[in-house]
Amino acid sequence: MSESSPTQSRESAERDARHNARMARKKALMDEKIAQAQDEYGLLLVHSGNGKGKSSSAFGMVARALGHGLKVGVVQFIKGGMATGEEHFFRRFPDEVSYHVMGEGYTWDTQDRQRDIEKARLAWDVARQLLNDPTIALVVLDELNIALKHGYLDVDVVLRDIESRPELQHVVVTGRGAPPALLDAADTVTEMTLVKHAFKAGVKAQKGVEF
Repeated sequence: MSESSPTQSRESAERDARHNARMARKKALMDEKIAQAQDEYGLLLVHSGNGKGKSSSAFGMVARALGHGLKVGVVQFIKGGMATGEEHFFRRFPDEVSYHVMGEGYTWDTQDRQRDIEKARLAWDVARQLLNDPTIALVVLDELNIALKHGYLDVDVVLRDIESRPELQHVVVTGRGAPPALLDAADTVTEMTLVKHAFKAGVKAQKGVEF
């Protein structure tokens, strides 16, 4: 291994010094922002967009909540045509997770709008119960955006029920095509952007990745 020349050592030391100075400035800025952010209340988070990861991110939050000893409620709209890994896993914790699969599959499979509307309304009845339960710290409304996009549920009714929830309860809504009113009401919105997907290359959905 060759030794560094004096010039290289000096340049490396200068880069380290610049890096340390930038990080010191950044730390001061972040410390100030953290000190200013002292509010605490239940958040409404929306995961939308065409990219993969909307539900996966929400279920990551379920795992995080369980790690803190919190109770969680899950209602899955639309989905229900196949068993998923997250359902199998989180049903192992019946005392901590109230898990409800309320759909009958993708809309292009069911091909019955009135049936889809009926299932969505039944699912919302369950969601409303969870939103009224102060012992539940996190409610995941998986694929609710799809039900709203197709007009299966009234967005004003949905928002009213969400806004009436207990003060410290968090809600995560997933699915493509989140309506503008929901985006406006949300505290945090994440848009998943599709860059590349294996399905377009002819790769089928596989356990542990897609379901």
